[in-house]
Amino acid sequence: MKRDFITLWDLSAEETDRIIARAIGLKAGRDAGKCPLIGRSIGLLFEKPSTRTRVSFEVGIYQLGGQPIAMNPSELQLGRGETMADTARTLSRYLSAIMMRTHAHATLETFATHATIPVVNGLSDLHHPCQALADLMTIRERKGILKGLKVAFIGDGNNVCNSLIQAAARMDFNLTIATPEGFEPNAEILQGARETAKSEIVVLRDPKEAAGLADVVYTDVWVSMGQEDQTEKKKKKLRDYQINSRLLACAKKDVMVLHCLPAHRGEEITDEVMDGPHSAVFDQAENRLHAQKALLEMLVR
Repeated sequence: MKRDFITLWDLSAEETDRIIARAIGLKAGRDAGKCPLIGRSIGLLFEKPSTRTRVSFEVGIYQLGGQPIAMNPSELQLGRGETMADTARTLSRYLSAIMMRTHAHATLETFATHATIPVVNGLSDLHHPCQALADLMTIRERKGILKGLKVAFIGDGNNVCNSLIQAAARMDFNLTIATPEGFEPNAEILQGARETAKSEIVVLRDPKEAAGLADVVYTDVWVSMGQEDQTEKKKKKLRDYQINSRLLACAKKDVMVLHCLPAHRGEEITDEVMDGPHSAVFDQAENRLHAQKALLEMLVR
């Protein structure tokens, strides 16, 4: 039976832990010659521009012995009106799996419903679970543990934040989210996570309170792709939510700073912090490659 990876809920805590451990092993060069995807073709469907998602998946699939095939809707018959369901049925006859980076989460769900191959969420407007796997891997690398840590997410309660909420519930770390009124994470995702979590998941307004004694401070851009019409409104509301040296002073002395990139330097994060000794931003970016390789090993049989 095929397995999809649409949200973090598609993996158990034990499976997530195994993927993180495997990703760390892959990064260290363990089984470097192993090619579990040899003879397999993996589709990469992009409705949105991409740097890290595209390159990490293409390189990872190649390193696992497979063939990546990157596509966008304008190159397919989707651009001429073919339904997503029919596209899913057709591509399932050629490919061993497909990663989709899309706008509406419902598009991804429709494709997964009609596909007979594993479908991986490379990003939607509601979730970014591949990023969350890389985040978990990066924290484990630097801190040695996940359970019981305090992670502070500061800024817009977007798709990255939604997936981090599910990650906190799965892996038992405490998550404090600081965001202005009207920019909270998805209420249904938040409630679902709280119902299953053994850890604490809190949403508040004060970024300094959220960062207080935090082990990890995380932020993302204030304006996500497709929200450009809200740029000025969001910048005005979020200007006090910048990750800077004053805010980091509230956290633990060995605090780690994360940002899923791309960054708008000088807006949500300062150069001083992003390039400073607390930053794990570029390790985090690299870890997309290793975490996704471990995920594909599990999904593609």
